Amino acid sequence: MKVQNNKAWWLVLPVFLLVAFSAIVPMMTVVNYSVQDIFDPSTRYFVGVDWYRQVLQDPRLHDSLLRQFIFSACVLLIQIPLGIAIALCMPTRGRWASLCLILMAIPLLIPWNVVGTIWQIFGRADIGLMGWVLNKLGISYNYASNTMNAWVTVLIMDVWHWTSLVALLCYSGLRAIPDVYYQAARIDRASNWAVFRHIQLPKLKSVLLIAVMLRFMDSFMIYTEPFVLTGGGPGNATTFLSQTLTQMAIGQFDLGPAAAFSLVYFLIILLVSWLFYTAMTHDDKTR
Repeated sequence: MKVQNNKAWWLVLPVFLLVAFSAIVPMMTVVNYSVQDIFDPSTRYFVGVDWYRQVLQDPRLHDSLLRQFIFSACVLLIQIPLGIAIALCMPTRGRWASLCLILMAIPLLIPWNVVGTIWQIFGRADIGLMGWVLNKLGISYNYASNTMNAWVTVLIMDVWHWTSLVALLCYSGLRAIPDVYYQAARIDRASNWAVFRHIQLPKLKSVLLIAVMLRFMDSFMIYTEPFVLTGGGPGNATTFLSQTLTQMAIGQFDLGPAAAFSLVYFLIILLVSWLFYTAMTHDDKTR
């Protein structure tokens, strides 16, 4: 009979402690705040689910949630196909392949607040290249006062910043496909579309699952870039859930409702991510 050595669990203990310190303890603190009415550090009253009821009936949450879903849907519909197309066009070997990988990684290395500042200047009509060119072409463009211009600018900014991630993930997935599949396709004289549909796309399914999950979660939690670029305006056009939560927690110092809001926010992300995962892995489980 083989004797199990449980001493290896001591090697995992630091990871559990790190997770408990960085995730579990803050989460329990937020749960505690979400069921209390806090007046000051020494005065607080238990209110049960009152804050959850208030948050779920808050029209600000409904409006921000709708804007958030529309933005995340647009991000996925643009960045996933665009990332796949870029990965298919990238060279597979040689110095050009290395150069392309470096260029694709550059946007990912720029801090989020710097990205917002870059596009804030880039889109201005007086000193920004994009704003100046659009106005010279006769297109009325001002992201600071026009709702649609602000929305499109934030979307284009996110596409510019994060499509590289999707492209690099898809590129790594394409490079992992064995050459024997392509050799068999050449023998059968398969077209490029047939190769993509029957070889490349099925082999990219696991990579695309990761890309969709990462891009959804990140786009659903976007805060810094639109805050720096538009401040959530004009009006509330680019005020997403994260900024609404920040205004509630820091601007108004409503810790109880903000804690309930953050937990609802977390559960929405968890639920939608689970739906994405279930939908994208359903075919594999049924085969």
